[in-house]
Order: sequence, then structure tokens, then C-alpha cells
Amino acid sequence: MADVTRRWIAPVLVTLLTCVLFPVCGLDESDHEEYRGKYLGKLNAYHHQVAGDVYVVDEYTLLLTSFSYDGNGADTFFWAGASNRPGPQGFIVPDEWGKTNVLDRYLNKDFTLTLPDNKRITDIKWFAVYDLSSQNTFGDVYIPDEFDPPVPQKISQLTKRSHGVSSGSIVILDSKTIKIPEFTYDGQGTDTYFWVGLGPQPNSKGTKVPDEYGYLESIRAYKEEDITIQLPGDMTVFNIDWLSIFDVKTKTSYGSVIVPDGLNVPPSLVKVIKHTQTLPNCIQLHKRFQIGWEIFGPQITIQLAGQVSEDEYMAFGLSGSETSSQMEGADAVIAYVDGTRGYAVDYNITAKAPCGKVLGQYRGVCRDELFGGLDNNQMYTAVREDGISIVTYRRTLNSSDPGDKEYPTNRPVYVIWALGRLDENKEPTFHDVYPKSDLKLELVPEEPENTCMDFTETNEKLIEPWEKTEIFDRSIRSFRATIGPSGGKKGYQGITGQTSTGLAWYIEGQLVPKLYLRRGLTYNFRVHGGNNPHSPNLYHPLIITNEPHGGYDKLSDAAQSKIRVLAGVEFTRRGQPRPTAVGPLCLSKHGARDRRLDDDFMTFKQFNRTLVSTCEPGEGGVLEITPNSTWPDIVYYNSFTHANMGWKIYILDAYSKSIAVTQRLSLLAGITAVFFRLL
Repeated sequence: MADVTRRWIAPVLVTLLTCVLFPVCGLDESDHEEYRGKYLGKLNAYHHQVAGDVYVVDEYTLLLTSFSYDGNGADTFFWAGASNRPGPQGFIVPDEWGKTNVLDRYLNKDFTLTLPDNKRITDIKWFAVYDLSSQNTFGDVYIPDEFDPPVPQKISQLTKRSHGVSSGSIVILDSKTIKIPEFTYDGQGTDTYFWVGLGPQPNSKGTKVPDEYGYLESIRAYKEEDITIQLPGDMTVFNIDWLSIFDVKTKTSYGSVIVPDGLNVPPSLVKVIKHTQTLPNCIQLHKRFQIGWEIFGPQITIQLAGQVSEDEYMAFGLSGSETSSQMEGADAVIAYVDGTRGYAVDYNITAKAPCGKVLGQYRGVCRDELFGGLDNNQMYTAVREDGISIVTYRRTLNSSDPGDKEYPTNRPVYVIWALGRLDENKEPTFHDVYPKSDLKLELVPEEPENTCMDFTETNEKLIEPWEKTEIFDRSIRSFRATIGPSGGKKGYQGITGQTSTGLAWYIEGQLVPKLYLRRGLTYNFRVHGGNNPHSPNLYHPLIITNEPHGGYDKLSDAAQSKIRVLAGVEFTRRGQPRPTAVGPLCLSKHGARDRRLDDDFMTFKQFNRTLVSTCEPGEGGVLEITPNSTWPDIVYYNSFTHANMGWKIYILDAYSKSIAVTQRLSLLAGITAVFFRLL
């Protein structure tokens, strides 16, 4: 601790002396050099205008900065070896694209090179730009003896102070990334966060670090879990002295670890995306989302900035409750950028369901106009840059629209927010990112509040969906259809490639399996999708059509006329559709578990074991079908009321596994053809 105190006090004294001796104190952040790894040296230049600096990123990787070469060598490559100096006894180092082609011209380029065949930096003595035909070295740099390349570094465990906090030895993976193995915390703190800062010990003048999912709300309970967190904005481990599990309200550290100086770790590959909030107040809601605002006269100006895809929305609004953050009853804005045009659409939320008519009245997440109100948001600016959508809009504090809530200036107010995907009609679907705790904002603080940070971009791994289940069994003629959660990006979205409403069909206990049925045979579906037409989110008669989305009841007459309904709907004398396959609800739920963690499960089977199923009494509704020669080869089972809850049924002339295999091969061939066409 004495060592930590000394290294903390020294820079403070230097700063104080600087302030006394010079009129300008402090350093601008732009003066801080970006950490690129361990500096190896400048390339020794001999021919062909070779120049540049070389850094070692990790055991296997070099970083070249401001690299130049005129490209006039006959047979020139990046070259490395273990002899005393560059010569023919070496090997080609692939270029920045992983290719071993003769080098082209470079002018002040920055890029990384990875040694081939798992060779390490410590296995070589030099790196060069070398011409094989003339055996001339155009530029080189030498690796010193006993060179120590940057590698992840283990430091101490978290101290065990209270609330059951403990961990294994913490690992600094790179300059921005910290792994906490076997992390335990009871979740009973008042207002507790991952917290970093400067000084000899944890204190309240620190900074929140997003949790492993990017959330900035009070952290949940953990039990011997391995988690990885990333320092926000342009912060690195070289800017902090400690990491703590810290309760902001009580100013108490439940456990902490000192981060040593001068760690020889790899530089982070995370790209920092600078974003300057133009409004005086700004709150970081999530690693990927922030809101800024300003009140002037009778108007409030709001800016939403989110790291979202082009098909995603940002939602923000006033809570439906005066005592908590609640979706039902909320007055919200759905904002997104479509091409060069921005939208900030006024919505009312009357139920946790997509907008639709329930017994003639609109319920769910619906535009104000559908309730007879007006869209009172005035678009100001919208831009999309570097994967960040920024939408700025204005609204009067107290709107005359009865569906709009008042933005109070004399008291705090509870708010809601979310990020999610837009469907094919630019309507919001079930959100992927949303808070679990209450959030209260002081819209007119005594001093402007700004907790916003720069965005960071990582190359996220492609999420592998759960296994895609098929029911291909000639002996099965009856299917039980129930309702359950759609299961995050690995679930319905990953399996079907479609957006999700949050619920999906479970056929024989499987999440939206593909069904294989034979023409001429009769099949029965026992439907447990809910039989209360007053429910906006739990009334799901089963239908079969020739289009993939469902939600037939919510479509316009023109859209319905283009769809062939094969089963589950009858029409009244007035031509109005009426569902026939209606049965008591059998619903699987998450129970007390946080559904935002659904993608942590490796398989659907593991996920399904955690669900709690409850069924209303009564026999399921019956949907009896006998596919015939007029049925298409592929049809879809879905919900009559909500879109995107079901999946495919293959209609076969005869049961043969080779047919299923042929269909898969045809699909693969089609994908391959498209891929090569794009190339």
C-alpha cells in the first residue's frame, strides 16, 4: 500500500508544482499518446524509401505504423528469421491481409502482421523488408535478447470485505479489458457498480464500468462466474489505480484490487468512436446508448445517440408510473435513421405487445395517431456515422395531446428506454437491450449533468443460433402447440432470421421446429395459445398460411387478400376472419431469471430446463389438417394475432429422409450460388 501511495502522491506533487510555476495547468486528453504495444524501434532504412515504426502487440503480432515502401522491389516480402542478420535463411510473414504476395507500394500505412505457423516474436531475431531475388535488405529492425512481448497479466484477487465479494486472480487481458474469474457477489448492495479510479484506495470520485453486457445499472448477484469487462471510452488500465465493487450511495467498497503500474499487456483492439454531446445534460444509459437534453422556455430538446444497426431503433420516454420505471402506460419515442432521414415517432404503450386491435380497440405499443392523438415530436436533426445513429427532436413540456405526459421541471421523473429491431414495416419489435432497475432523471438539475462517454467498437463474434430442430416422423400425427419465450438472438431470431415479439410457438416442447407432413394424411394440432380475446399479448390462435410472418388479424384487407389461409381461420358472412384453433393457455416463463441473459445458454435444452411452465385447465383447441395436392411444398404455422411466432412446415408426397436431405442440399446450393455471385 505504501508503494501505491507513493506512486499516487508523486504525480499529484508534480501537477501542483506545474500549476504554481506555469500559468496553464493540466494536460488535454489529446496529449496522451495512444498505447500501441511495446515499442521495438524504427525500421532501419537502406533502399526503396522504406520507413516506419514497429511495435509488438503480443507474442505473435507486430504493428507497423506510418510504414512506407515504394513498391519497386522485384521479389520483395515481409521477412523474419532467427539468424544473426537478415538473409535467405528466413520465412515470409504474410501481409496485413494474410497473403504472401509480392509487396505493393505503401505510403504511411498502419497495420498489423501475424507471424505464421504459431511462431512467436521470441523465436526470431529480426524483421525485415527483404528482396529474395537480389537478397537485399531494404529495411529491418532487430529484436533484443530476452525481449519480453506483451501478454495478459495476472494480478491479485479482489479483497473480501463484505457482501460475499470474492474472485480468483484477476487477469488484465489487454489495455482495456479485465477478466474477473470466479466472481462472487450477493447482489444485496444499495447502488453497486464495477468502479475504477485514481488514488491509493477506492473512493467516490471514480467511474462506472459497464458490466459484461454493457449495462450501467446496479450489478446483479454473481456466483463463481467468469466475467469480462471493458473500460469505457478511451480509458485504459494505465489511467486507473484500482478496480472496486463499489456502492455509490453508501460510498463503500465491498472488495477491490490494486492495478499495478507499467503492465506489459497487449494494446486493446477496441476502436474508440468519438462522440461529442451538443446538449448540456447527458446520461449514459448503456454502453451503446446515451441521452442528452436541454430545456429552454416551454420546450425540451432531446438527443438520442445509439450504437445500433440500420434496422434497429432507440426508444426513450416517460414512465407509465409515478413511482417506478414502467412500460405500461408510458409515453415513448421510437427513433431511428432510415437512409438520410431521421424519425422520432410518438408512441403510447398500453401493453407489452405489438400494436393490434383487441375487440375493436388498439392495444400494445402503438403510434399516437391510432389512439386519436397527434405526433407532437418535431424532428430537428438526424445523422448516422461510424455505426452511431444520432436523432435530435423537440417537444413542448406540456402537450395538449391527452396521450402525452408532461415533462416536469420541478421534480425528478421516472423514465424508460430500450434498443431493439424494427420489423419489415418499421415498427418496433421486442427489445434486445433494456433496463431491469428503475431510472429517475432530474430534468432541471442545479448543475448540468454529464456522465456520457465515447462509444467503443469491437469485432463481436457471430452469435451461433441454437440447434434447429426438425420433427420428421411418419408415426406422429398429433402435435401439442404451446407458448414460450423466444430466447434472445440465439433463439427465434437466430433460427429463423426474423424479428421476434418475445414469444414463440413450442411444438412438442421444441422451439419453432420444422415439421415434415405428408399429403393425404390427417394431422391434429392441440393448441394451447390462450383463449381470452381481451388479452393483447396472450391470445394466440394457431393458423397455417403460405406466408412466413403470421399476424393475419392485424393486416389490412389488401394484405390479407394476398395471403392463402390453409387452416385455422373461417370467414363470417361479412367476410371477417375468425380463428378456429383456440385453446386454454399453456405458457413457459423465465420465473425469477433475467431474460436478458438468454444468450448465455449454449443449447436450447439448457435454456428450456430453466423455464417454468403453467397451464390453464381444459383441453387444447383442435386444428385438424389434411394437406392435399393444392398445398404448396412449404407452408407456415403462426399466430393469428401476432407476427413472427412460428416457422416452416414441409409438405411431402412421401416420407423419405432423402427428401429432407435434398431440401437442405438445395438450400445450401442456393446460398453458395448467391455467395459466388456476390464475389
